[in-house]
Amino acid sequence: MEKTITVSTLKAGFKNSFAALPKKFYEPSMPEPVHGAVLQKYNQKLGRDMGFGFTKETPELADCLAGNLVFADATPIAMAYAGHQFGNFVPQLGDGRAILLGEKITPDGKQLNVQLKGSGKTRFSRGGDGKSPLGPVIREYIVSEAMHRLNVPTTRALAIVSTEEQIPRPDGIHPGGVMTRVASGLVRVGSFEYFAARGDEAAIRMLADYVITRHYPEIFEKKDCYRLFFSSVATRQAQLIAKWMQLGFIHGVMNTDNTSISGETIDYGPCAFMDYYDPNMVFSSIDTMGRYRYANQSAIMKWNLNCLGICLQTLLGKSNEEAIDVIDTTLAEFEQEFINTQESGMLKKIGIETTSDQDVSLLGELLALMQNQNADFTLTFRYLADHVKQGSDMTPQFQDLFNAPEEVAPWLKSWQARIVKENSPEVIQTRMNCVNPLFIPRNHWIQRAIKNAEAKNDFSLVDLLTTLYENPFTEQPEFTNYAQAPAKEERVTRTFCGT
Repeated sequence: MEKTITVSTLKAGFKNSFAALPKKFYEPSMPEPVHGAVLQKYNQKLGRDMGFGFTKETPELADCLAGNLVFADATPIAMAYAGHQFGNFVPQLGDGRAILLGEKITPDGKQLNVQLKGSGKTRFSRGGDGKSPLGPVIREYIVSEAMHRLNVPTTRALAIVSTEEQIPRPDGIHPGGVMTRVASGLVRVGSFEYFAARGDEAAIRMLADYVITRHYPEIFEKKDCYRLFFSSVATRQAQLIAKWMQLGFIHGVMNTDNTSISGETIDYGPCAFMDYYDPNMVFSSIDTMGRYRYANQSAIMKWNLNCLGICLQTLLGKSNEEAIDVIDTTLAEFEQEFINTQESGMLKKIGIETTSDQDVSLLGELLALMQNQNADFTLTFRYLADHVKQGSDMTPQFQDLFNAPEEVAPWLKSWQARIVKENSPEVIQTRMNCVNPLFIPRNHWIQRAIKNAEAKNDFSLVDLLTTLYENPFTEQPEFTNYAQAPAKEERVTRTFCGT
């Protein structure tokens, strides 16, 4: 049965360059109407930056962001893609619960996609309901906006709509939600895999040209533009994974269909920031083998990039051998870029701007202490900045992070002797506090916000957290408890997808 949706009088200024590609790249798809739509969150600042003249009270906006109405200038489509999910190839995935409404050209010339998530079935739903429970919508809104403020390339969140839909999932019935997501692009590694699986080399070239023009225009006229394209994607991904790991972030489901060609963090499903430091930490309820654990994220991204390279093979060399050499060289460059970026970023977290083997060893010793003593990842680095003066005693808040703080004292002295060579204590402390956040989206607070919203229709904690994370590096004394690690009984150790 074909969906019938009323077209709104509301215009958003949308274009849709992806819809100008041949039909095999997407499927025209209307959202499904929902009952009881309420616009709970509208990111006014993001909307203003994008050039929207809307407010939360704009007539018909809630219905347009719920899928009950379609913006007058929208071209709703579901994008086609495939993907390796936990290493297993699925030749057709696609937007099974998401619809691209169009693209917005911002006042400063950026081109941004606007997409509804949880808006109903499409041709790619594979038997799913195409809907989303409210909980995953809230999680993605909070975490993606926090990631933006933490200076990590990411998709953004424009709106949360709650609905009266009853969404069945294995753990019970949940109220529904629709999220409006904003991204610089939504093409994935899996988008290329979709056409590679069909042997459609013309489509792969067309998609590569589209993405280069959109995201890497500086290389479009270059002689080796496809090699440069592959290399550029690899560089962005290396830098992205390093940023994740410097914050203790675990994506949780790094499938090739969740790897964005633009280099943004995308698809916040079973993601989490670790509390106590454990390089083998896993939060995803479906990652039973630990494939996407914290310490394995760079290796998985290399694996995903190899999948992309295989798709681009005919564009990378005149022979298979030449193309494979390009892939191998690019993956080696990815590894080195990740190592360099990760080492540099982690050393800055302990106040060291220069790099030497001794400094890397010093960092490794701290991480070993943190792991052995279950020290909180975020607060260890944040509170370390209070000890930059040589000979300063261990503060109570830093000491309380460790089970045996006396074992940390020798390291602290060695670090203080090293750090004095960097700069003045005031400069070092300021630099450290600019890269070590005090506030991160803690799992237990997000879960509490979700529970309040689902059970009581109370979004006050959602509002508080989103406001709090707008300034994650800044002391906010009235909210100190939101910075603290959870008590053992408060820990949330499993997170879930919304499908």
